[in-house]
Amino acid sequence: MEVRVRAPGKIILAGEHAVVHGSTAVAASVGLYTYVSLRFPTPSDNDDSLNLQLKDMALEFSWPVDRIKEALPEFGSSLSPTPTSCSIKSMKSIAALVEEQNIPEAKVELAAGVSAFLWLYSCIQGFKPVTVVVNSELPLGSGLGSSAAFCVALSAALLAFSDSVSLDMSQQGWSVFGESELELVNKWAFEGEKIIHGKPSGLDNTVSTYGNIIKFKSGALTRLKSNMTLKMLITNTKVGRNTKALVAGVSERTLRHPDAMSLVFNAVDSISKELSAIIQSPAPDDLSITEKEEKMEELMEMNQGLLQCMGVSHASIETVLRTTLKYKLASKLTGAGGGGCVLTLLPTLLSETVVNKVIAELESCGFQCLTAAIGGKGVEVCFGGSS
Repeated sequence: MEVRVRAPGKIILAGEHAVVHGSTAVAASVGLYTYVSLRFPTPSDNDDSLNLQLKDMALEFSWPVDRIKEALPEFGSSLSPTPTSCSIKSMKSIAALVEEQNIPEAKVELAAGVSAFLWLYSCIQGFKPVTVVVNSELPLGSGLGSSAAFCVALSAALLAFSDSVSLDMSQQGWSVFGESELELVNKWAFEGEKIIHGKPSGLDNTVSTYGNIIKFKSGALTRLKSNMTLKMLITNTKVGRNTKALVAGVSERTLRHPDAMSLVFNAVDSISKELSAIIQSPAPDDLSITEKEEKMEELMEMNQGLLQCMGVSHASIETVLRTTLKYKLASKLTGAGGGGCVLTLLPTLLSETVVNKVIAELESCGFQCLTAAIGGKGVEVCFGGSS
């Protein structure tokens, strides 16, 4: 029996950094996915191991099931129906299992993801031999929520074959989970994210699980219903960045200029709230869609200006902004800044010719361009390995 699951990445439409200082932020799912397929061996396969294949990295890991039993004896006999955090003791045992795999030095940042995989597998499935194959359309470490999409897709695939959820396996094509199942997937994915990031906000896994658009402020998440289809050009500058250092930099600037920065954060809060209202307002015809898109473009430009005030822009981001401005398109960084990805709104009536010209110019600078719909469905499952 085989199951295939896909979970979307995320972008932050407005409010990054300011959210740490109490402002509202708006995030949306992006139509770029991480896929996880899970297959149990048949008796004739004679395979008694846990296999993880990371297709994009051309890496394969394998552990005899008995080795995992020996390292994590507390699992297997009593599977946890409720999501639980990884203890320090279990984390040490998992770290030893990961070390045995000799991950290449250049890919050492994958170790945390492999640890999250071992934890979720042991908690949800116990010690059954299984082969898990992962591939993704999301660039790693660029602020598009690739680790959360991995944790969500993995949790959903493992839960699909557990007693915790009941799914209709006869359905053809991609289908969605029920509300209570989604809640369970989201909680398990959050435990995986904790292993990878330490103290995640829970935003990325929530967007990946439920899809659509989410407004969040001071830890409270509100799911929004979008009435319009948005399309974005996402430009990956390929410039790596240190999120912690960027967040700390904004806090230091706030200590130096408390009054000015508090006005910056208030302005961002207003932008996020207005953006949420525009997204949810009805758009009965092309004219009103165009009006909404124009307002959104202005808000994106304003938000980008405020992110520059916070000191989180970067020369590579400015290059993308200049290039898209030539074509009268509005852009802003998404996520931590200091590199990473830039969003450009592609209006409904924009011609394909212009889009291709912009992409060609950006790619000539060495950037990677992806176009995707925003605010689509969250995690989906497909049985039988088709589609």
